[in-house]
Formats: sequence, C-alpha cells, structure tokens
Amino acid sequence: MNRRVLLIEDEPNITEAIRFLLTRDGWQVVTHADGSDAVEVISNENPDLVILDLMLPGKSGMEILRELRELEGMEKLPVLMLTARGQSRDREMAEKAGVSRFMTKPFSNAEVLTAVRDLHAQATQL
Repeated sequence: MNRRVLLIEDEPNITEAIRFLLTRDGWQVVTHADGSDAVEVISNENPDLVILDLMLPGKSGMEILRELRELEGMEKLPVLMLTARGQSRDREMAEKAGVSRFMTKPFSNAEVLTAVRDLHAQATQL
C-alpha cells in the first residue's frame, strides 16, 4: 500500500524535517511551498492526506482549505493544519472551514507522526 502525503509548507527546515520523518515511516511525501496554486496541486496529486501550513505565500491555508472543501471528492480528504499562531480564533476558523486536525508549531516529531497515522486510519475506515 502506497500512502501519499502532500506537505504544503514554505519553511524549508520544517518541510525537510516532516518529509524525513514521514518518509522514514513509509509515506511517499510530495512537497509544495506556494499557496496560490495549492488547490490545483492537491487535485493533481490526489494524496491520502494533506499537511497544510496556515501562513503561505500567495494564499493562506485557510483559503486553500475552504476552496478544497468545496471541490467534489475533497470534502473528506484528511487535512492537518500547522500554524505558528495558536490562537483559539485561528483554530475555530479552521474547524469551521473543515480542518481534520489543527497543530501549533513548534511540535514534536511524535505529535506529527501520531496525527498523520490517526487521520489516515480514520479516513480509511470511512
């Protein structure tokens, strides 16, 4: 079984750390760093799971999430949103937009791995 995750993150150090962690856990990781065409990239890549940064160049993670949830077949795609801003307002907006899970930076490797595994397990049970 080939598990694919699309990581949309513009900070190279975070991208590399998550890519390394998930690749080691058996995931195929595709990365992207620009919000402006992220919805198109998600549609083309057809990942099992998306890790989406809240603050991206071109378009915010919140806008991307809203657009994604309006696309046919993308309503249930697991999305883990990452943010350096952990305000409850951001979390509430993300939940209203349809985020699967919300995680505040900095996070531990174990937190990311657990969240990705849990979201994938939940999605495959549907």
